[in-house]
Amino acid sequence: MNILLINTHLPYPGWSEGKLNASAQAAAREFFEGRGDNVAETHVASGYDAAEEEKKFLAADAIIVHMPANWFSAPWIWKKYVDEVFNVGLHNGSFLTGDGRTRSDPSKPYGSGGLMAPRRVLVCSTWNAPREAFDAPANPVFRGLSLDSALAEITAPFRFCGFKVLPGFAFLDIFKNPNIADDLAAYRAHLAAQFA
Repeated sequence: MNILLINTHLPYPGWSEGKLNASAQAAAREFFEGRGDNVAETHVASGYDAAEEEKKFLAADAIIVHMPANWFSAPWIWKKYVDEVFNVGLHNGSFLTGDGRTRSDPSKPYGSGGLMAPRRVLVCSTWNAPREAFDAPANPVFRGLSLDSALAEITAPFRFCGFKVLPGFAFLDIFKNPNIADDLAAYRAHLAAQFA
């Protein structure tokens, strides 16, 4: 398989250096390379060329996005990356053929124009939120949302382009109750289950 690993962490020196997302990406790299897969990587904060990223997307069988949940979404550099890279894929007609609808066939639904199937995407995120904050209707922030639902704005561009979105993985409660070694082991097991 060809795997693209994307690290979306935006460093804040002296406060948020990105070590956990880098460790998660390293664990994924070791997992896939250990199986003999080809691994390409992008660290968004280090810079990128949108046309080269389009090529990486097209060469990939699966993409793993590593992201910290900064104010309940990915860092702003991720949105910039998506705007630039996905626009190249739209302009070149490589990621999608518009939104899928046509005047000649009104039965085609919005979002059915993606060309990236059967590629898959998985989001690995890091959160201050504890596990019990998700799937809990009484939680004042998530109000019953699952982890995957809370990341819908991250996965929607991939769905729009035809990717299959796999169940995500999260490192939770990383400030008040971290269990990083066990979480890294669980992440490797999650990758093994999703990419069996």
